[in-house]
Amino acid sequence: MRAREITECEKVVMKCVWDSSEDLSMQEITEQVNSRYNKNWKTQTVSTFLARLVRKDYLKMYRKGRCFFYQPLVDKNEYKDDVLKDYVQFWNGGSMSAFVCGLCRDDMLTKEEREELKKKIDELD
Repeated sequence: MRAREITECEKVVMKCVWDSSEDLSMQEITEQVNSRYNKNWKTQTVSTFLARLVRKDYLKMYRKGRCFFYQPLVDKNEYKDDVLKDYVQFWNGGSMSAFVCGLCRDDMLTKEEREELKKKIDELD
């Protein structure tokens, strides 16, 4: 799967759905978006983003009683991998090593993060 274009607002909605261990209702998604991301979105606004995500095949909507629930159709890790690959391709000509080297500037990683990265690279051998 290649990362299909979704807006920043749609990403916020998807992040709430992806981070949940169970399917969420529109009301639950609205509450999470507003509390976690300091938004002040109305239910109708979230409904618009949800409808777009359903049309783009990111979400499945189903009815349970009087409420509609949303279930992810796109795996969070697959999406993240595709976004990263697209980023590396665009900004680093497809070179993952150039991307990682860019992260290794002094101001990008803490000492602990650099040590963790060194350990991960050593494990590749």
